Amino acid sequence: MADSYELTYAGFVLTGGNSSRMGRDKAALPFGEGTLLEHVVAAVRNAGQAVPMDVTLIGATARYGDLGVPAVEDHYQGCGPLGGVCTALEITAADLNLIVACDMPGVTAEFCASLLAAAELAEADCVVPETNDGLHPLCAVYHRRVLPMAQERISRGAFKMQEFVGSLRAVKFPVAARFVENVNTPQEWDRRTGNLE
Repeated sequence: MADSYELTYAGFVLTGGNSSRMGRDKAALPFGEGTLLEHVVAAVRNAGQAVPMDVTLIGATARYGDLGVPAVEDHYQGCGPLGGVCTALEITAADLNLIVACDMPGVTAEFCASLLAAAELAEADCVVPETNDGLHPLCAVYHRRVLPMAQERISRGAFKMQEFVGSLRAVKFPVAARFVENVNTPQEWDRRTGNLE
């Protein structure tokens, strides 16, 4: 375990995407006492446990500027989620970076904290949740040292997140699917919000 210095942490929520299959902005869907985006931001912020963790939104700054959360435009428009991950790693000053997509209603602060704890112990490039459906790289912890790998993949048009994670020293983190399932259609939204515990 790395004990010669204190690891630092930061949180990022990816707000990009056109929500074309949902037919409306997924981040703005009503959830709990606010919106789905606000739910995910709170889960990431409170993953710091002892002190709230800094959270930055990546993408669509004009849409979500009124949330009071710092927001940065995606530096790599048209490159999919990898562009958002790369942007987060370019602006972070932290060692371990919790990066979560805004469309995961099942994500919780406790779950995010467990990911960070695993990342601190692993000394891996990333810690990525794994369910029976495979890996979920859009709710994962990335060490900032993987930035050059992300930039290199973008430079050659290799945008697939699964392949990016496969190129890293990744630790798989087995979880129940409900924590990391995202919602893309109205049917998925109805199912997920009806079945959340």
